[in-house]
Amino acid sequence: MRLIVLGCSGSGPGPDSPASGYLLEAGDTRLVMDLGNGTLSALQRHLDPWALDGVLFSHLHPDHCADFASLVVHRRFHPRPPFDPTTRPLPVHAPAEAPDRFAAAYAPSAAERAATDLGDVFTFHPLSDGGNVTVAGVAVRSGLVDHPCEAYALRLEHGERSLVYSGDTGPCDGLVELARGADVLLCEATWPHVTEWWEQPPPGVHLSGRQAGEHAEAAGVGRLLLTHVPAWFDGDQLLAEAKAAFSGPVELVAPDAAYAI
Repeated sequence: MRLIVLGCSGSGPGPDSPASGYLLEAGDTRLVMDLGNGTLSALQRHLDPWALDGVLFSHLHPDHCADFASLVVHRRFHPRPPFDPTTRPLPVHAPAEAPDRFAAAYAPSAAERAATDLGDVFTFHPLSDGGNVTVAGVAVRSGLVDHPCEAYALRLEHGERSLVYSGDTGPCDGLVELARGADVLLCEATWPHVTEWWEQPPPGVHLSGRQAGEHAEAAGVGRLLLTHVPAWFDGDQLLAEAKAAFSGPVELVAPDAAYAI
């Protein structure tokens, strides 16, 4: 497998990167995990969107799914599609509210939304805690994580290799269990670690660099890739925190970079 970073800026696009989005190549299969602000543009540098075999969403905050509305337009109104998209709808695996949320984003007025059914060019499949599905030959397991909305970490396996994507989460035993023994953990690291009570960020939202390293160490993963660093924090600081907590190799991902799994 190979992971290509479409965007890795946390909480929204930054000056040097779109928001969260990742392209996974697994044999002949091409899957996208999340499509945050700006990622559809980045995707087109690496792959014709018509070649996608499926889309996975960890959760439905805009920095992880905003560009789906543009993908709707691409599949519905492209003047020269390579095939009729209504005969080959694209599978979308996402939290249960995805069909309604995406229809509202695409068609914001009540009248237009009443006439909008994205099922013409997509098929929607709800994720579940502990759920197992196969998407174009890739085994996908989902596990609930600690975030203000319905949010999942995703474990993808193909050809005896495994990648776990944390999505967005606070400290969470579920992430450790899902990532146990994985070859690579792609994990968010959103803010610096603090110990004083008055500095503490909101609970159950994100991980610090140190906490990302601690989760990787507890899960016994082979390698840790850090992502979701907001523009207002120093990625090198979060990288140093993670390296201090994890005994294996750690990297801070970069937009358009590719990583062998």
